[in-house]
Amino acid sequence: MTLPRRAQVSLSETPYYHCIARCVRRAFLCGTDAYTGRDFEHRKQWLVDRIKQQSDVFAIDICAYAIMSNHYHIVLRVDRKRALNFSDEEVVERWTRIFSGPILIQRMQAGDTLSPAQRQTLSDIIAVWRQRLADISWYMRCLNEFIARQANAEDECTGRFWEGRFKSQALLDNTALLSCMAYVDLNPVRAGIATTLESSDFTSIQARLASRCKGRNSTASCKHSAGVSLLSFSAGRSNTDATTLPFTRKDYLELVETTGRRVVRGKAGGIPDHVPRLLTLLGLSSDQWDTLSLEVHSTRLKAIGNLERLRSFAQATGRLRTVGAGLLKQVYG
Repeated sequence: MTLPRRAQVSLSETPYYHCIARCVRRAFLCGTDAYTGRDFEHRKQWLVDRIKQQSDVFAIDICAYAIMSNHYHIVLRVDRKRALNFSDEEVVERWTRIFSGPILIQRMQAGDTLSPAQRQTLSDIIAVWRQRLADISWYMRCLNEFIARQANAEDECTGRFWEGRFKSQALLDNTALLSCMAYVDLNPVRAGIATTLESSDFTSIQARLASRCKGRNSTASCKHSAGVSLLSFSAGRSNTDATTLPFTRKDYLELVETTGRRVVRGKAGGIPDHVPRLLTLLGLSSDQWDTLSLEVHSTRLKAIGNLERLRSFAQATGRLRTVGAGLLKQVYG
């Protein structure tokens, strides 16, 4: 049974969510369609450009993303406090970058004199828009509708482009967040369409590694190095700044690169002996990490985290049972 979004999102429990949207038609979202021979690779840039635009509108940060042939992954951090601190003028200015406002908003922007009743109506409109600027459903709606309209226009057809509602997973602790980001960044490597992180086109890991491309004669492996603005990492070992990711850039890149080598070499049985420092800090073994970053996030679990956080999330979203507790117990011990 399809659950309402309020039963899948609880910002009081976590601001981090992993969202996935998949194309419904045989004609791919991106890449080459083997049946018709048409190349839709350019649609990946549509998504990158739209995500970049929405990053400047919504109070939602991008932690990681990967755009594949018929689906995409995106890890979001909702900053509700930032949305509440927007001035009324800033809320209107941000929202009207995507939508045209009603006549009353246009009159306000033109500096016209408004009656008390009109000012009250204006205040009510702005309150709704402020809430939407920190709403995952509205963020994904604006992203998916825009891409669907462009794809339908290009294909000269009507109808659904996405298979249904986007799917979301709540990331309840740092271990779930870290493993999900690695899972998303390694999508092209696991799919066999990239052999290195630098060649994983249209992913956040490539964007984070873009600085390594500077000074090279060829920029083929850095297609969108100036693309989406990503949530920055913590400067130190502890996350003292709530507006950054709770680990350092160096530790994260080391962990993803090591995990990527395990994915490739694992087919032949080779596993590096080196254990990244982040795994030691998280108290995870290499086998636990592999289960979490390469398997758990591909399941249909609506929330991932330790059992205590899982039970708290279930209670906050009105669930009668803790889904996935058996599987996650194997990872978290």
